[in-house]
This record gives sequence, structure tokens and C-alpha cells, in this order.
Amino acid sequence: MTRVKAAVCHAYGAELTIEGIDLRAPGQGEVEVRLDAVAICHSDISFIDGAWGGDLPAVYGHEAAGRVTATGPGVTAYAPGDKVLVTLIKSCGSCGSCASGAPVYCSDTAPAEPAMRLADGTVVTKAMNCGAFAEAAIVHQSQLAPLPDDIPADVASLLACGVITGVGAVVNSAQVRPGQTVVVIGAGGVGLNAIQGARIAGAARIIAVDLSEEKLNDAKAFGATDGVLASVDKPWQEVERVTSGRKADAVFVTVGALPAYMQSLRFLARGGTMYAVGMPHSGATAEYEPVILAAVGQGIKGSKMGDAVLARDIPWMVDMYRQGRLKLDELISNRWRLDQINEAIADTKAGNARRNVIVLS
Repeated sequence: MTRVKAAVCHAYGAELTIEGIDLRAPGQGEVEVRLDAVAICHSDISFIDGAWGGDLPAVYGHEAAGRVTATGPGVTAYAPGDKVLVTLIKSCGSCGSCASGAPVYCSDTAPAEPAMRLADGTVVTKAMNCGAFAEAAIVHQSQLAPLPDDIPADVASLLACGVITGVGAVVNSAQVRPGQTVVVIGAGGVGLNAIQGARIAGAARIIAVDLSEEKLNDAKAFGATDGVLASVDKPWQEVERVTSGRKADAVFVTVGALPAYMQSLRFLARGGTMYAVGMPHSGATAEYEPVILAAVGQGIKGSKMGDAVLARDIPWMVDMYRQGRLKLDELISNRWRLDQINEAIADTKAGNARRNVIVLS
């Protein structure tokens, strides 16, 4: 057993407590990673608040980077000392989804042996396959991607979720082409990366929609050509004006707010598609008029983790970061210690941060 500090959730909506937990040794196909940095994602907060259920006590956190400290049987691609990205994308490599190049939709949901326990032996849930709000984690080797030594861990951690989710939704899920028009609803961490993805893909118009003028200014720094306040009456009419009546080929809803989903189709051009990226709470519903979708050939499609394939997508994103074409440093609002995690979560919930990062070493 390895004893490490972790931020443990004992009750939904309550503050996390910093305490020692025991990690078992890595098993078949597993790796132990000593974590250097983990970013706070709104998905973590939704789980902590009880929006999506799950078992407690639990350790959340799924957007991390660190170094391999031990490997289990059958692991050949990684060795102690390797710098790695840690993601929630756990894949078997052989089910229909994995074989089709869609590992984020892997159908192998067989639970692994519990990896974390409290000092009294109580099993701790390794939330989202990671449990990365801790000094170390046990994860499956499929959840890792190698990182070069020259990329800082705090910066690299963002690639584990926020960046691949936003950029990937545009590049992989929607396959936006040069000259198209894109609307991104929500200019937070994921939204800014969707904007970056649209810029990288060559979109002619990239229109950010948000309730905050400050966030719209942020959006322009990341590549948005235009900004529209979501609070104005009928904001889709402003998009129609900017595009000379055409509106958007693709709309990306990057927040979990139902009003954003309810309005999203109004921004679409004929034949356009809305991509559901942000995740509302379980049970939340939105209403649409199917006849309009049918009459003008519009569509709705989900995008989970940007339909990322780690071995394919992380190398080119790292390369673009090195070239200065993918902004990562600028996404970090603040760095916090593990014992400051509740303050960091409160700051994130207040809407003050692009991404808050817990630095563990």
C-alpha cells in the first residue's frame, strides 16, 4: 500500500476533506502515477454537488499530469519516470466502439478492483476512473498519453479534458471546414477551447455567445471574430446580422445551462448541426420543435471528450502548443495547493476562472 493525501468527498455539496488514503499496487494493465498537477473541471463540481449521483466517499479529479512510479503486469508502453497525461478515457481496445476509433464510447464497463481506501479500510470511489484530487492515482494504461519533459505539468494537465473536449468537438466531432461559420455558446474553459478549435480549423466566422462582456473579450483573445451577449433580446438575430442572414453551420453548446440548449437551434443555418458538449444535470430536459429540424435539415449531435483518440490527438496538440498556435498557459487563471482545493472550487463556481489548477509538487 502507498499512503497519499487526497481531497475526499464524504457528502454531496459539502467541502472536501484532506486526509490520508491508501493506494493498492497497480494490477493487470494498470499504472501508478505520482501527480504533479490536476485542473478543476465543472464536471468534478457537478459530481461533488450530487448532480449525477455515484457512491461516496469519493475522490474526484480527472484532468491531471504526473510521472509513472510503478507499473502492473502487462504494461509495456510505460515505465517509472515517464511523464504522462492522465485522463478519464478508459478503453478496452477491442469492443465495437474502440475498434471503430471511438474509445470515449468504450462499452467495457466492468469495474476494477477498488484502488483507494481510507485509513480504516473503507473503500473510496475512484471517480471518473481517475480519483486525481490526490498526490497519486492508480489508472489503466489506456488512460495515459506520453508527454515531453519540456511541457510544464500544470499546462499539460489541461489537455486531459478541457482542451480535448473543446478543440476536439470542433475538429473531430463536427469536422469544421475552412470558410464555415461557428457559434460557441459559453466562453468558459471548454468554450475557449472550442473557439481555438474553430480558429485552427479555419472557420471564417467564430461567434462567441456569453452572458459576460469580460468573457466575450476573453473569447476574442482566443480567436473569436465576434461576440454576442446572451442577455440581449433574441441574440440569434445578432448572429444573423453578423452573417448577413446565413447564421451558423455549427453551434457548440459548451455549458450545461438549459437556456443555452433551448436557444441553440435558433443560431443554426439550414442544414446546420448543434453539438451538445456541456452536460446539464441528470433529469434536466429541453424542448424543440422536431418539425423545424425536419423541414430545414438541421441536426443535434453529442460530443463526449471531443471524440478524442489520445494517441492521435495529444501529439499534434502538444506540437501546436510548442508552436504557439494552441494557447494553454493563458487558460490557467490561478494555481492552488491541495489544501486550498475548496477555495479553488468556490472560485471556479463563482465563474472567475478559465481553469484553476491544483499544483501537487
